Amino acid sequence: MKGTLSLLGLVLSVGMLAFQMKDAAGHYKVLAPISQGNLTVFPVVSGASFDTAFFLTLDEGIRSGEVTVTEAGRVSGLVRPRPLMNDGVWRERPYPLPQPEGAQVNELSLINNSNRPLLLLAGEIVTGGKQDRVVGKDRIIPAHSQPVALGVFCVEPHRWTETSDHFRPLSALMAQPSVRAKAMADRNQQEVWNEVAKSREAFIAKLPAAAAAPVQASSSYAGAMQNRNVQAAVDTVAKPLERSYDILIQKLRDENAVGAVVAVDGEIIWADVFASSDLLSRFWPKLIRSYAAESLGSPLSVGFLHPPTPQAAQAFLDRLGATHESVETEPGLYRQTEISGDDYTAFVLTSLLPGTGFNVHLAKMKR
Repeated sequence: MKGTLSLLGLVLSVGMLAFQMKDAAGHYKVLAPISQGNLTVFPVVSGASFDTAFFLTLDEGIRSGEVTVTEAGRVSGLVRPRPLMNDGVWRERPYPLPQPEGAQVNELSLINNSNRPLLLLAGEIVTGGKQDRVVGKDRIIPAHSQPVALGVFCVEPHRWTETSDHFRPLSALMAQPSVRAKAMADRNQQEVWNEVAKSREAFIAKLPAAAAAPVQASSSYAGAMQNRNVQAAVDTVAKPLERSYDILIQKLRDENAVGAVVAVDGEIIWADVFASSDLLSRFWPKLIRSYAAESLGSPLSVGFLHPPTPQAAQAFLDRLGATHESVETEPGLYRQTEISGDDYTAFVLTSLLPGTGFNVHLAKMKR
């Protein structure tokens, strides 16, 4: 009987989760697109908004010094309480954390010393340490956290030499959708490296020979993204779209902009949707440049014959019927739901912090 009730509870919880996400999708409205070259962005507005000002971003936390990211091997000597049974009495007793054997490619250590929970997005890049890394999944780190093992993927093959003790975020840039997809959905280091190599080759192809030389000389994806010639090419696409997006949303003052559906060469490839305009605005400079970087890798250099319609973008955003679904939960912090359909994968991060219970970020990719 107990097993039957547990199974029933699981079925009900999954059913309620599916209903919650369908209900949330119903609040989203896709607006007419804005385009630059072969990149098309559909603004997404919502009839619902949530208070997200209490979240700290990675850029904000590292800039203030309240968040530190280091190689896993640098975490040592930490003590936490553990309950101990002694003569029938439970007591708290300190114990040393196991000492890591050393730096690891797919793991970093993060400490949030701030008074605010930290919101991490998959695709955010940190540079330094022995290799530059990209965050592998969305998650929430509690305020005043113990060191947290942060799952990452290397985006700088061929280097394993420390350049700094601590990592810093890649200012105003994050991994483009094709690289994010390999980290989030495939979770395969070799696939991430393969996509990084393709992206670097695409950047090089867009540059004059002299300007391309520094990019060719390094395997660093972050270094390529930070190259001033690559940045100029990215900004050629990103800045006009930023201006157009801002003007459009200002005209629709009653609308609540929360995200975007993205198309390259007329094909819808991605969507990012947040719980509030506040969160979108804080991540938007990084996101729009990641979309622009994706468009540079396209074989088409200008425009396309048939851009997608708002109806097609709306249908892509609304479709959440799953052929497979998995849920990962950190009690009291967050729940991440991975939804796989016939031709897409979506990730929904839901806050479980006190007084929340809403979806913080939805990332959806065409597969």
